[in-house]
Amino acid sequence: MGSTSSTDILRSLDALYDHLPAGVVVHAADGRIVFANRLAQELLGRSEADLIGTDPVVDGWAVLREDGSVQPPEEFPAAIVLRTGQKLSGHIAGIVGAGPTRWLLCNAYPELDDAGRVRHVAVCFTDCTALKDAQQSLATSEERLRLVLKGSTDASWDWDLVTGAVYYSERWWNMLGYPSGEGIDDAEAWRRLLHPDDDGMITDYLADLLPSTRDSFTLEFRLRHHDGHYVPVLSRGFVLRDGAGTAVRMSGVNTDLTERKRTERRIYELAYFDHLTGLPNRRFLIEELEHILARSRRSGQCSALLYLDLDNFKLLNDTMGHDMGDMLLRQVAHRLRSTVRDSDQLARLGGDEFVVVLEGLGSSPGGAATEAGRVVAKILATLGQAYQLGSLLFKSSASIGITLFNGKGSNIETLLKQADLAMYRAKAGGRNNACFFDPSMQDAADRRAAFEASMRDGLSLGEFRLFCQPQFDRRGEVVGAEVLVRWQRGEHEVIGPEHFIGFAEESGLILPLGAYVLKESCRALARWHGDSTLRHLKLAVNVSVHQMRDPAFPAAVADILDDTGAPPERLCLELTESVFAEDTEEITQRMYALRSYGICFALDDFGTGYSSLAYLKYFPLASLKIDRSFVRDVGTDPNAVPIVEAIIALARKLRLDIVAEGVEHESQRRFLIHGGCSSLQGFLLGRPLPIDDFEHLYSAAGIGHA
Repeated sequence: MGSTSSTDILRSLDALYDHLPAGVVVHAADGRIVFANRLAQELLGRSEADLIGTDPVVDGWAVLREDGSVQPPEEFPAAIVLRTGQKLSGHIAGIVGAGPTRWLLCNAYPELDDAGRVRHVAVCFTDCTALKDAQQSLATSEERLRLVLKGSTDASWDWDLVTGAVYYSERWWNMLGYPSGEGIDDAEAWRRLLHPDDDGMITDYLADLLPSTRDSFTLEFRLRHHDGHYVPVLSRGFVLRDGAGTAVRMSGVNTDLTERKRTERRIYELAYFDHLTGLPNRRFLIEELEHILARSRRSGQCSALLYLDLDNFKLLNDTMGHDMGDMLLRQVAHRLRSTVRDSDQLARLGGDEFVVVLEGLGSSPGGAATEAGRVVAKILATLGQAYQLGSLLFKSSASIGITLFNGKGSNIETLLKQADLAMYRAKAGGRNNACFFDPSMQDAADRRAAFEASMRDGLSLGEFRLFCQPQFDRRGEVVGAEVLVRWQRGEHEVIGPEHFIGFAEESGLILPLGAYVLKESCRALARWHGDSTLRHLKLAVNVSVHQMRDPAFPAAVADILDDTGAPPERLCLELTESVFAEDTEEITQRMYALRSYGICFALDDFGTGYSSLAYLKYFPLASLKIDRSFVRDVGTDPNAVPIVEAIIALARKLRLDIVAEGVEHESQRRFLIHGGCSSLQGFLLGRPLPIDDFEHLYSAAGIGHA
């Protein structure tokens, strides 16, 4: 081989340096640059002539730290190595030039002389601008995301489906009223806080989502707040899947829907409810009627639609102003709410028109009509009471149209038209009235209304007549009588109590009828007091359970006694066992109040009602009446005899008088007298007579005997 000169070697090294993939700059011990390869010149943006012999510290090169702040000269890589004598690795510096800042990743190495002093420093660097820009972009994105999440009400979360680990953001816990999830933020935390009713839904949703190919999801559920209430949440996010399509991760954000739900509720109320009364409006009613018709079709049960219109409402608005009208409408709505069942539909159509829908009235149209009639009567009575409108006491009433339906062949508009038509017919009939649409039911309702009106007229005209059926002792002497009532309609029509007492009980007319019978009976007792025979008789008057329910009944009886002058000890009030199915304490108090006046009590139809021996002990009874059904069967039914004997024995033990009613055969009379019955009553002994005829027959002047 030929020899190679030192010049050739240096030239070869220079060529090698120029082809290195890194910039190389060599500094002398005084800091001046003595060498710079081609890439160094390019990265630093300076020519070889500009670099050789210059000291970056002295010349004040503009260099930036990694964070973008100005890097002081003492932190330049060569300066650090010259000062410390140690190599430097991973130093990042930004070179500021005419163009964009160029970022360099620097490593610096010392070259020492024999004495260990730094003779040269070699600085090698590569361009990391792209990496720095990416890092900066990532930092900016992270900061942007952090600010967005911080300013957002949404709560982020992440679920690693492989490991099961769950990440909850701070906002996730804040949304539920927790300052943080410290100590409770395990993977099952969200399951524990889930509403029990939503657990199954979530399980089913995940079972459908995860095996599918969908990569996004949206669903609503509820999470328990720290104070115990549940927060409605909208959860949205994405599903990360591996190459095989298997779900490996779920990430999303939760949005608190509390305000949205409140707003939706407000919008719903504005759309479906009347702002004045708070009742459902026509739109709500129409939609609900669709469901009611469907239910009626399935069940076969009858329902009723009541169309209600206030009488003379326009007059109130015109004379007293709309504020008064609005006040009345609110009070009407309140009364209607308290009158109908929670299951019944109630709506305001507009103006002064309301609708009530009654469901579950039975499968019989007749029974449904009767039940609807009862509700309508209750509504009319409630709305007919006076209203306090500010300082004004106002009387109002309503007209109601009624139509029945069972879902078959019915549509909503037709039902509303039918009820509306019936309502106008009710108004035409005199207002404060109700009218059925169906002709056959209307006829029945008309007959019922006519019968009630006729009874009211009969009471006011004195058409109800008192009859007396005598009661005899064992010797055949008259000792008392029971008052019976008949309705004298016209000259030749006499209606027995079996045809009107039940109706009077249902309609409430039993109260004025009972008061009339009691007053006329006391007048008779007052007359009898002057007759040497009649003055000794006791007069039994039947009292309805409706009368005994009235807290004012004892005082009303006392007033009648005072007004008529009747001797109270001669008045016997007959009660049926049904009265003891009422409030026992209240009934007992009223009985003792009446007993304090001297009035006695008899228990009618003993053994046929709510039989209980307890009330024989606690109630102030003076006598028992054996029901005619037991007396009738004496001699034909072997089971009747021991029952009658037991009743008589029981009465004796309790020191109660015993009266047998319905005695129609001599064999019955003999059996009862032999058995110890103290008083007898029946057709065999004496038929009911008009009270005047009774007085004439059994007075001292014309004493009668059995």
